[in-house]
Amino acid sequence: MPSSLSDIGTGGPIILLLLILSVFSLALIVYKIIQLWRVTANAPARESALSSYESGNFAEARKAVENGPAPADRVLAFAIKALNDGKSGPPLMTELVRRGNEEFSRMTNHIRLLELIAMISPLLGLLGTVLGMIQSFQELELAQGAANASVLAGGIWQALLTTAAGLLVAIPAAVGATLLSARAERGAQLIEGAVAQLMLIAGQPTT
Repeated sequence: MPSSLSDIGTGGPIILLLLILSVFSLALIVYKIIQLWRVTANAPARESALSSYESGNFAEARKAVENGPAPADRVLAFAIKALNDGKSGPPLMTELVRRGNEEFSRMTNHIRLLELIAMISPLLGLLGTVLGMIQSFQELELAQGAANASVLAGGIWQALLTTAAGLLVAIPAAVGATLLSARAERGAQLIEGAVAQLMLIAGQPTT
């Protein structure tokens, strides 16, 4: 086993880079989990708000969701206030779409970075392997074919180590990006559903 990164030849800098990417991606996954944890929360409050609005209790309807933790709460609270202020039709829907897009953009923020890490990590690992193999065969050439087989094998496994490291970084990043994207999409669906229900109750067109 190598005692330090410097013992892994040309793969050392690449493994160090992969280690940095691994720490960054794991920290980003934890951050996004915390951020998206409550995007599907507060569904009973939204149902209560819609029931109150349908009953004509507009103030209570808005109060039920105005301090909610989910993006759907914020958009629904704005929609209720806008309807109470007399706004309607395409201008209102345009503003609601804009706010919904902003919420979705906030939910998906940085997920592309995870996707990028998942894409480039195996390539970096492969690059380290190729460089390590080149180095091993250069050493074999310099020894004029008389190199110790165990030394050559050691150089090869050290080179392959970078491919394994790249995959170990890429797999959690890919899984995290997929699951987090699904969570964000679910939050967007809740926004769309809450607004559609409100517009139906209010008798407003949604297109």
